[in-house]
Amino acid sequence: MDYQTIKVTISDEGVATVTLNRPDVMNALSTQMRAELLHALREAPKSARVLVLTGAGKAFCSGQDLGDRTRLGAADLERTLRDEYVPMLRAIYDCPIPTISAVNGAAAGAGANLALAADVVIATESAVFLQAFTRIGLIPDAGGTYWLPRQMGFAKAMGAALFAEPISAQQASDWGMIWECVADDAFDAHWKARAAKLASGPTVAYQGVKESLRKTYENGLEDQLLLEARLQGNIGQTRDFQEGVLAFLDKRPAKFEGR
Repeated sequence: MDYQTIKVTISDEGVATVTLNRPDVMNALSTQMRAELLHALREAPKSARVLVLTGAGKAFCSGQDLGDRTRLGAADLERTLRDEYVPMLRAIYDCPIPTISAVNGAAAGAGANLALAADVVIATESAVFLQAFTRIGLIPDAGGTYWLPRQMGFAKAMGAALFAEPISAQQASDWGMIWECVADDAFDAHWKARAAKLASGPTVAYQGVKESLRKTYENGLEDQLLLEARLQGNIGQTRDFQEGVLAFLDKRPAKFEGR
């Protein structure tokens, strides 16, 4: 696809970086951008070992491009979320490789929840997260009502949704909403190093980490223990596990192949 609203690069290390590229409108999510994002999110894992989502300019993403729709009726909102947002968010959540949101600036509305869909969220210190929905008479969508209670607790999630006040990157980190907050001048180098580390890691084990941690919200103890056993049995057959053990015994860094 010839992308017009995003940029996609894949490094020699296997890091696919998808950059929202509408800086003049703070990378607002238009219909075209959502279609391009979906395509990129599905294609990147075929040739990369880590996927990074970030924004061009001063913002990560300001959310839904309200100027992009021809009408604002309830049916249109439902269709847009069901047919365009759901596949895009599932492509991030179900991605077979680790995903990182490198939040370089403001993440508002659907843009905040797009970021939270990733496995790991790294934000620059000056970034803010804003559940802006009630400001225009709506509820959080794009997965907001799913991510927020799980990542920051019910009380904080309720306050964030009702008051629609900015949450600083440092607050988000302190509350467990994101993985870490990084000083602005160190941000780019930091997230790139984080992505490179994951790209050099045991890919199959990472898949197991994602599956097992997510299932813990559904399983009781017995089911979770059995899931761990099944996944560990499969992962124990990989060449990366063999390499990891040999590297430990040889007291050297492991060289994982991702299989």
